[in-house]
Amino acid sequence: MRFLLGCLFLLAQAATMHSEPPALLKNSRQIVVVVTESWNNPQGIACWFDRQNDWNWRLRGGPAPVLIGRAGLAWGRGENDPSGLTGPVKREGDDKAPAGVFRLGTAFGYGRNSIATRMPYLRLSTSIVAVDDPASRYYNQLVDKTKVSNPDWRSAENMVLADNRYQWGVVVRHNVPPVSRAGSCIFLHVWKDSVTPTSGCTAMSKESLLTLLQWLDPGAKPVLVQLPRSIYNEHRPRWGLPPL
Repeated sequence: MRFLLGCLFLLAQAATMHSEPPALLKNSRQIVVVVTESWNNPQGIACWFDRQNDWNWRLRGGPAPVLIGRAGLAWGRGENDPSGLTGPVKREGDDKAPAGVFRLGTAFGYGRNSIATRMPYLRLSTSIVAVDDPASRYYNQLVDKTKVSNPDWRSAENMVLADNRYQWGVVVRHNVPPVSRAGSCIFLHVWKDSVTPTSGCTAMSKESLLTLLQWLDPGAKPVLVQLPRSIYNEHRPRWGLPPL
């Protein structure tokens, strides 16, 4: 009996450890929340919140419809430790968007000048590609081909496309530093249309994305929390997430 109780205690302790809030969440004052109704659902909603010294989250945008990976969600490599948690794990080419807690990085677009965003901004050109070859030393990076003397990738996506899905966007810092085949080049970006899921990114209308980009503030340490709704509700009290 003592042995059984000891095992149960260790299991409970492990579950508690893995559900501890990521450190970044404790310090962030801006959060973008994306929830879907299940692990396999490619549709969801996005809301964004901020907080001041009272640490109470306040809704600043949304709910806005979003489309994610056509195969749904899977735990990605971000700020939280998914080991011991239930659910699929993201891999390269699985058509799943990463679930978890992630920093938001550089904004990007086709325009010569940044829109009214405070985020670092990268102007895209036809020479910039997103490298998704796990064998490349540039895996999971945006690279200007004209500045690489010996390209070593066999697969990369052009960032200037006819459907303008990357006309505006922001990098999701998933799988950083990169682990081979753990998934690459994840963005929040403009959707192709309101019904076509992505290969792993999170897409929304141009209007919603521009509103979001204008609101983001790197000084507030913005994060993306992307989860199935049931998992979000499970972790919300301990992680201090806003109610939806």
